[in-house]
Amino acid sequence: MVIHGDSDTKVPSLPPSGVDDSVPHSARVYDWWLGGKDNFAVDRAMGQALIQAIPTLKTMAAENRAFVHRVARYLVAEAGVRQFLDIGTGIPTQPNLHEVAQELAPEARVVYVDNDPIVLAHARALMVSTEQGRSEYIHADLRAPETILRDARLVDTLDLSQPVALTLIAVLMLLRDQDDPIGKVRALMDALPSGSYLAITHPTQDFNPVQMQAAVAAATQGNMTLVPRTRAEVEEFFAGWELVEPGVVPVLAWRPDGAAPADPEAAYYWSGLARKP
Repeated sequence: MVIHGDSDTKVPSLPPSGVDDSVPHSARVYDWWLGGKDNFAVDRAMGQALIQAIPTLKTMAAENRAFVHRVARYLVAEAGVRQFLDIGTGIPTQPNLHEVAQELAPEARVVYVDNDPIVLAHARALMVSTEQGRSEYIHADLRAPETILRDARLVDTLDLSQPVALTLIAVLMLLRDQDDPIGKVRALMDALPSGSYLAITHPTQDFNPVQMQAAVAAATQGNMTLVPRTRAEVEEFFAGWELVEPGVVPVLAWRPDGAAPADPEAAYYWSGLARKP
């Protein structure tokens, strides 16, 4: 879920082919929260309804994105990872994950995955390769992990015999329990070799249950899925892998740049990173 463009840019008047502009999409709602242009009236209405429930959502979205940059720098500079599989990419931003990674390691490779046709329309911005590295985009859904793993673009870009960082940033909230989110994530985890990593951020009701309950109600009324999960539920996604310090913590508290946040629970997300033994 990412930032793109600026608030002064006109929003598109007509949706690209395949886009249903009668139903809000999380990528476009995030885009609006962060000042982007790739959203429609239904997305802005949903974004505003959620802000009425949680007034600081725009700041939270920015902090969630900042985690992406911090975790990418850690994975490249400290963990030595050179391959990324980013599912739930969202609308392209600056810097993109591959730009953060390739600034530190030009040979880094990134495969992005999203199911929003607007992200597909922007995919060219994601498929920028360096002389040594490479980026690729797959239009697919987390609910069908086998489709992602079999895609020729993934096979051609990533070497699954070498460590891969799987990043699931603010996307698991879109899967209901009946969608078997743990099973979907486990299918991806099982396909990765020892030394791979899993990074997650996930909204939670733990810090402010009243506001989060109001946000869920607003999402439900607008036909958008929003499933917050507790810390224990988020920890289940990492089961069997070794959590990197500081473990599953508020997104503001995960290896912050500079001083520790005064109120780490000000952004209602859990975050974590774990390594496959």
